[in-house]
Amino acid sequence: MALEGTRWSKNGITAHVSFRIDWQLMTSKYLQMDSAFSVGTLHAEDKSFEIISAEWVNEISGYAYIFKHVPTGGRLMWFACDDDNRSFAIAFKTPPVDHTGVFHILEHSVLCGSDAYPVKEPFVNLLKTSMQTFLNAMTYPDKTVYPVASTNVADLENLMSVYLDAVLHPAIYKRKRIFEQEGWHLEADDQGNLSYNGVVFNEMKGALSNPDRVLYDSVSEALFPDTAYGKESGGKPRAIPKLTYENFLDAHARHYDLSNSYTFLYGDLDCERELSFIAQRFAAAEKRDAGAPNPLNLQTPVLPKPCQIHMNTTADNSSVGLGYVLGTPDQRNKMMAADILFDTLMGSNESPLKRAILDAELGDDFSYYLSDDLAQPMLFLQLKGLKKGAAQKFRELVESTCQKIATEGINQKKLSASIALAEFNLRENDQPYSNGIEYTLRSLSSWLYDDARPLDYIRYEDAIAYVKELAAQRGFEKLLLELICNSKHAAQVELVPTDEGDAQEEATELEQLRSTLTDKDVEKIRAEVEALRLEQETPDAPEDLAKLPSLSLSDIGAGRERPAGFEVKAPLPCVAHELDTHGIDYVYHYFDLTHAVTFEELPLVGVLAEVLGKLDTAAHTASELDILIESNLGHLSFFTDIYDQDTLDQAYPAFIVAASALTEKTEELASIPSEVWSSTRFDDLNRLKNILTQRRIAQEQYFVGAGHTAAQNKALTSYSAASRVNDALAGVGFYEYLKNLLSNWNQRAPQLAKDLDALTHKIFRVDNVTVSFTGSMQSRDAFWKVAGDLNLKKSNESQADSARSTLVVPEGKLQRVAYIIPSNVSYVGLSYPNVAHATNEQQGDWLIATKVLGLDYLWNEVRVKGGAYGVMFRNSIAGLQSFVSYRDPSLDATLDRYVGAGSWLSKWTPDQDEFEGYVVASVAGVDAPVPARMLARRQDIEYFNHRDPERLLKLREKILHAQVEDIKELGNTIPQSHDDLSVVVFGAKDAIEASKLDLKVVDLFGDQVN
Repeated sequence: MALEGTRWSKNGITAHVSFRIDWQLMTSKYLQMDSAFSVGTLHAEDKSFEIISAEWVNEISGYAYIFKHVPTGGRLMWFACDDDNRSFAIAFKTPPVDHTGVFHILEHSVLCGSDAYPVKEPFVNLLKTSMQTFLNAMTYPDKTVYPVASTNVADLENLMSVYLDAVLHPAIYKRKRIFEQEGWHLEADDQGNLSYNGVVFNEMKGALSNPDRVLYDSVSEALFPDTAYGKESGGKPRAIPKLTYENFLDAHARHYDLSNSYTFLYGDLDCERELSFIAQRFAAAEKRDAGAPNPLNLQTPVLPKPCQIHMNTTADNSSVGLGYVLGTPDQRNKMMAADILFDTLMGSNESPLKRAILDAELGDDFSYYLSDDLAQPMLFLQLKGLKKGAAQKFRELVESTCQKIATEGINQKKLSASIALAEFNLRENDQPYSNGIEYTLRSLSSWLYDDARPLDYIRYEDAIAYVKELAAQRGFEKLLLELICNSKHAAQVELVPTDEGDAQEEATELEQLRSTLTDKDVEKIRAEVEALRLEQETPDAPEDLAKLPSLSLSDIGAGRERPAGFEVKAPLPCVAHELDTHGIDYVYHYFDLTHAVTFEELPLVGVLAEVLGKLDTAAHTASELDILIESNLGHLSFFTDIYDQDTLDQAYPAFIVAASALTEKTEELASIPSEVWSSTRFDDLNRLKNILTQRRIAQEQYFVGAGHTAAQNKALTSYSAASRVNDALAGVGFYEYLKNLLSNWNQRAPQLAKDLDALTHKIFRVDNVTVSFTGSMQSRDAFWKVAGDLNLKKSNESQADSARSTLVVPEGKLQRVAYIIPSNVSYVGLSYPNVAHATNEQQGDWLIATKVLGLDYLWNEVRVKGGAYGVMFRNSIAGLQSFVSYRDPSLDATLDRYVGAGSWLSKWTPDQDEFEGYVVASVAGVDAPVPARMLARRQDIEYFNHRDPERLLKLREKILHAQVEDIKELGNTIPQSHDDLSVVVFGAKDAIEASKLDLKVVDLFGDQVN
């Protein structure tokens, strides 16, 4: 389950325009409308669904059928197209009226059992047994969405049945403990000290540890003081305990009504069958005696005075946010134009508004977000690392610069480049999940607010034509004046770091509450917690588990065939992937670092990856290069990856240059990346500092927002050469290098420029690269015809050997460290090697064991009982294993639960149906469809790790033939003590200081503590 603030379009055009198929070339049964589905006809066995409209939609290569559920007025849409990754979703309009997070807690809670499926965690049971390709639930500022997807029709119907019963007949009315577990409850320790716990409560403590999120919420509150968008739909930790069980139930009764619902079907389906399936469940829906749902009103324009908020965070997080309300969702063309306009002005460091802001040196980094899936779309601008007294100057600079650009005219080449990028994104299908999920969310961007506009954000061809005409008429300048300079609905909020914060306020509040309680009251709190624990620990009755729908092994069918990459003859070593890419070519250049750099130079390689493509080249200024890239390429990126060939003592890092372009841009696909790597100039020290400061800020955000991944990566450095290389390139080691570099910039910058230039000569060599090309054979041949040697450095072979560096990775050191970060929750990582018991023959067993541990033992112990938002067990092919938790209120207790996992697994006693469910779910992970680019990239990883091309097929067979006793035996190989293992924590200062573990404590963003 996930909380979604909104679907962002950040520094580019990606939120609502991402996919198009050349439908004219397709052969599909959906090219013609089914005459049985004409407007006005009634469908389902009970004839309860009436077709309101049926339209061919080029953008989805199929028809969109809009239905009305006649008895209730519920809405349903079927995207009829030739895609076997089918999906279903049901959504409800849920605008909040306060900060208690009631709809977020409901999103979690309805999936904790229902009338037809009276088990504690049917959502988890589905994860254990389904072939799902997507299974989630999301809370947005004004809606809650329950989407699922599967390539198996029977499985999709199972998912639909559980989800429909969950939202219409949840167990929350019979089991108050669900509200206490998922929302909040009080606890009392042995001394009588009180604390709050609950999954959503802890999730939001973590989410609102992010200063960016807090500032965005505060700007929204200033812009929308009277409507839902001024409320935190996820819930604020200070407000969540104010939600009563009675109000929780009332919110469900008023909003989870079919008259307030939007249902979606997508893909190659027997629609009549599925409508009857849904109609049966709709007919059984209970009509509760409840009031009307909360209204979703529009905010009248406001221009509040600039204000400040205070937050307990580091000084570097001082920031200012500006918000501008842009219009309404019925203005589809205008929102597309706004998206393109903002990319033109702020999409990169060289865009005119962003460049003016960076040059003014009012702060360290600038970013923008466009929230276009609201009833009143808004633009959010943020300047981080704000200099003292610069908040008002920032707003003045933004609006005066926009006025100047509007008066003098927008750079037409830059505007055309942004339009070209939008068109590229319209053709690219690069979602890692079913297209039906994306179409569901796009449709709700307009349908939620107007029953007559279900397809506004699905269709885009007219909008693209509109923006081209607007550009030709110089209409973007007028739009800029309207949206920014002459805005009548805008707000400014400054975030001021302080030593005080919610943790202290919460402690004070709990102390005051404790002073009003008697010892008997405290004992009652303990008794309530004990009752909750008892319910959590009581197994579901076998007869109730048997009610859950599931697949058997005979239902899963044959594995999905995937075209394999292959080596081809070319001017340079080349791996080819001939896949259907909808007229887009992808090229990845893999430069071997093992004989190009030393270990000590790896952080410099990380810097190089960050700055390439953002500086002047010999032929173009940084601004010209930016336009050149957007005009001709879909993307150009520079990053590193490490291949270990599935061993612990080997590391083969690569510097990767990735690019994509429409097939007709083959020449630019070859020439632009090579221009960047062969002729970038590193002498603009101010630009270098801008870029690296932005990276430092992004790295700090990563540690706070994805500390579970950071904890695992650091913990693995104890045992893995590849992990130590990764740490130096992009982890804590790189961050410490970067922080030191920026602290001593004036002294180190001149030499840095020389070192970066020298590094390009060592890495970008003709004898040091393998190229991966994804596209048709004709496209590949055309690419190599113009690419040649890609302008790579050449040298005499003997000279090359003598001049080359050798990467020698130092031995690992046991990591037992706790990094203090500005957060109210922690991320707890434990890693160890298990090579002898994680052989190739056992990988299928470990894949099943990973699901068993993650969805049973760890889910119950760390998430349900411990209150962490997430927890997982991970096993690598090389035999490295890790436990990590996410937004966790605990530290020591979580580690103790980790080392209890092996004993639990060794005693696991599933029945045959439960075990088969895990096998089915594990096979589904191998079979899941992926887009062409992602498939090619995965195959590249297999290639560079020297893996058997048949590995996945063999893995699939091993999973299918797994035995329970083999899985149980793996439990005996999991350590039962963490004393001598690698432990890394990223977390809250209070939790770390309260820990009884002997961990080295480091203030990551400050100085070492001890």
